[in-house]
Amino acid sequence: MTAFLTVQEAVSRYVGDGDAIYLAGFTHLIPFAFGHEIIRQRRRHLTLCRATPDLVYDQMIAAGVADTLVFSYAGNPGVGLLQAFRRAVEHGELALEEYTHFELVARLAAGAADLPFWPLRSLDSDLSARRPRPRVKSPFGPEEVAVVPALRPDVTLVHAHCADEMGNIYAWGLLGEVREAALAARRVLVSVEEVRPGDGLRAERDHLLLPAFRVESVSVAPWGAHPSYVHGVYDRDTAAYTEWDRISRDAGATSEWLDAFVHGVPDRAGYLSLLQPERLRALKEAAEHGA
Repeated sequence: MTAFLTVQEAVSRYVGDGDAIYLAGFTHLIPFAFGHEIIRQRRRHLTLCRATPDLVYDQMIAAGVADTLVFSYAGNPGVGLLQAFRRAVEHGELALEEYTHFELVARLAAGAADLPFWPLRSLDSDLSARRPRPRVKSPFGPEEVAVVPALRPDVTLVHAHCADEMGNIYAWGLLGEVREAALAARRVLVSVEEVRPGDGLRAERDHLLLPAFRVESVSVAPWGAHPSYVHGVYDRDTAAYTEWDRISRDAGATSEWLDAFVHGVPDRAGYLSLLQPERLRALKEAAEHGA
């Protein structure tokens, strides 16, 4: 049965040093609460996997949790580069495995299907020239096709709108590769904005993201995706992305931010207490008007 734990308890119990972890979410529903708790608990030597590393991975890399990054795009969306990521690469502190979006999602699909690899028809690119793709012969003819290996994270971390009392997970809006990343993982930890009665969600089965039997733990974490957004609940905090670009350009300022907003608070509620109530209210109102 799915366990209902705090974010702190879930990370302490299920995320270990050296794990390969996938923080899911595609611009939307990015599990920042989990990312910050991993920093707070000072995990080390992680392999961070994600199709689109953005601020959460820049912050985790700056905090020194990762040795390797497996990805298919990296940037501060709408702003520019990930400055802490860039510094770590320039200083030889971070190993990289870069794929195209299609290749990385294919790796997750193979992991979710419990297959050793996934075939591709996509054309060779400058990435495949640097990292040649193996080819296998078709058992149904003379053709050879490129393949990528399965990606099976030790832990996938997900943020969603809500769970019911049994631990079934529901989400609305843009999902990207969230479901594939979850089904490929050995363990899935989910944070949610709220727990809602299952009876009231029966008409929302189209929005069932994950069944309870596939979820290791559920943590209630309002605003757990900030500064990304939760469709219909709160909007993307675009100002935070711009502010991070300024902060992250300086290693000292980056450390000061981590000391204040992550290490300096005990949990997500402490993080939220550092944000102006008017700022959070405006994000909620923007989401409600746009829903």
